[in-house]
Amino acid sequence: MKEKVKNNNNSWVIVIAITTFILSLFFSFISNTAISNLNIIAGLIVLILVIFIGIIFDLIGVAVTVANEEDFHAQASKKLKGAKTSIKMIRNSAKVSNFCADVIGDICGVLSGAISAMISLKITQNYGVNENIQIIFSALVASITVGGKAITKEIAKRNSTKIVTFVSKFISFK
Repeated sequence: MKEKVKNNNNSWVIVIAITTFILSLFFSFISNTAISNLNIIAGLIVLILVIFIGIIFDLIGVAVTVANEEDFHAQASKKLKGAKTSIKMIRNSAKVSNFCADVIGDICGVLSGAISAMISLKITQNYGVNENIQIIFSALVASITVGGKAITKEIAKRNSTKIVTFVSKFISFK
């Protein structure tokens, strides 16, 4: 039994590493080509969206980790939409959290850094602002990301059942 769990975890690590690599390539390519052609305001909107996505996926990862499976058994017995999915998510909380908080969250972190660097470069080139704007802008993006994730951790903890229910209904949408 222990060997099966170890092999399952090894498979997961390989799958998630390859998935992360492919998603990173895709999103980095899109962001590098798209953002370089956008004006500063549009770039800022994309940056805010990427930061927001990272924060939301971190919230989901935390909510799934702290959610109580028993809260969903009654819903599943009543055949409520998404209840079985919620139970599966909670039973696989380490993988769900890894995908949401680490894969998506980290990709969004890397993208937001790249996007903020491109925006800073455009500001420097267009307005002759000192290159130190890049350092300040990167620090601002990092603080907004980390602060946003810190705020949502408590929200995820207090509202884990609602969050998992919402996500599982969204995933189960047919």
